Amino acid sequence: MKPELNVEDLIQLFNTLFVEGENTRLVAGDDEPIYLPADEHTPHHRLIFAHGFYESALHEISHWCIAGSERRQLVDFGYWYEPDGRSAAQQRAFEQVEVKPQALEWILSVACGRRFRVSTDNLNGEADAVEHGLAQFRLAVGEQAQRYLQQGLPARAERLRQALLTFYQRHDDFVAYRFDASQI
Repeated sequence: MKPELNVEDLIQLFNTLFVEGENTRLVAGDDEPIYLPADEHTPHHRLIFAHGFYESALHEISHWCIAGSERRQLVDFGYWYEPDGRSAAQQRAFEQVEVKPQALEWILSVACGRRFRVSTDNLNGEADAVEHGLAQFRLAVGEQAQRYLQQGLPARAERLRQALLTFYQRHDDFVAYRFDASQI
C-alpha cells in the first residue's frame, strides 16, 4: 500500500536530504511563502511555504532547486513579485520567470502522486490577458518539463525526485505517466 500524501512527510524528506549539505530547512508557514537565507539569528536557510499546503511546498522547493548559490543568499532569491492584478505586460514577465519552476513542480508532483495544475497566479488581472496567455504558458511549461526529462533535472531536484519516487512507491507510475501539456 502506497503512503498517503502528508506534508509532514515532505518536510522530513526534504530536511533529511538538504539540512546537512545545503543548510536549508523546509518550514510550514502561516502566511505567504518566502525564502529566508541564514542570518545572525538563524543559522540555516528557511524555505517557508504557505499555510502548510503541499502544493505550496512543492512550488517553493522548485524555485529553490533552480536558484543558484548567489540567489540562495538573497531573501526570496532576489525575485521581484508583482501582486495579483498584474497588467498583460507584467503577467507575461511573471510567466517567463515561472516556466522552469512550474515545470519542475509538475515533475515533482507526479513523483509523489499529486495532480499538478499550472498557475498564472493572477485572479484579479485583466481577464482577457490572463486567458490569452494561459494556453501559451501551459505549452511553455510542458516544453520545459520535456527538456528536464530529456536533459536531466537540476541536481537537488533529481535527489528529491528520487526520494519522492521511493517514499511514495511511484517509480512505475512515474515511468508510465505522459507529460502532456493538455493535462495541466
